[in-house]
Amino acid sequence: MKTKVSVIGAGNVGATTAHLVYQSGIADVVLFDIAEGVPQGKALDLAEAGPLWKVAASIKGTNSFADTAGSDIIVVTAGLPRKPGMSRDDLLYANAEVMRSVISQTAPLSPDGIFIIVTNPMDVMTQIAWQVSGFKPNQVIGMGGVLDASRFRTFLSFELGVAPEDIETLVLGGHGDLMVPLPRHTSIKGIPVRDLLSPERLEALVDRTRTGGAEIVALLKTGSAYYAPAASAFQMVKAILLDEQRVLPCAVYLNGEYGIRDLFVGVPAVLGKNGVEKIIELQLNDDEKAQVAKSAGAVRELLNTALTQKK
Repeated sequence: MKTKVSVIGAGNVGATTAHLVYQSGIADVVLFDIAEGVPQGKALDLAEAGPLWKVAASIKGTNSFADTAGSDIIVVTAGLPRKPGMSRDDLLYANAEVMRSVISQTAPLSPDGIFIIVTNPMDVMTQIAWQVSGFKPNQVIGMGGVLDASRFRTFLSFELGVAPEDIETLVLGGHGDLMVPLPRHTSIKGIPVRDLLSPERLEALVDRTRTGGAEIVALLKTGSAYYAPAASAFQMVKAILLDEQRVLPCAVYLNGEYGIRDLFVGVPAVLGKNGVEKIIELQLNDDEKAQVAKSAGAVRELLNTALTQKK
């Protein structure tokens, strides 16, 4: 029986994620959206590209949550996009309601599935998804860290003139302006990046990473990033479906790790067939610990605001 991936939200991020999963052929795809005709049209367009890609998988567009039943993975991208001048946090209230609605209608249909949450503010949306679903913590994962690390690698590649695939890095903390890129754990083919760049240039690239999403929003003016977020979600889908045991930075449930309890925050984790297979706890220095604690504190404050707003 072929695996099944459902993508909730047929906007730019969702449709591009569906495209990547479908073109890879690793799973049948269901693309859901509340807008009548939109997921059907995009799914049909992708299906018509299938013969050119030699894809044996299927793709279906739908306005019915029932079609997502039995999903191995559900990628949630539904929600309002960022606009110029808008932070991820500005999206909190509207997207929290969207998330509660989506999860309450999909989780019962795929009790053994794994949620990958993309909707912003991502860390809080992941926590809400976990609470509403009643799933085990390993079944609910937030995407942000994969994207943030990819942005950091991109900017380092621009700066150093090296292939981004030769760059290894990690980003911890919340997916927002207080994220914590880790230069001390960043290398180019084993060469510490701090041996290749001055502290000032490195800090400038860290700052650009923190505002990477806003930079794209400002350039587009009428939209937000979607190619890189979709590629990040696909990397997670692939790691889980193929049981790759990949070490990826993503938002996972912490219960004491890094001194953080009962909160979804970005840390390196091993992803495989069970979702989160293992959380890797790095030895951080005092400055890194302080930054991670501050970032986690911001996530918790935002979560408390969302929960208070619900009442």
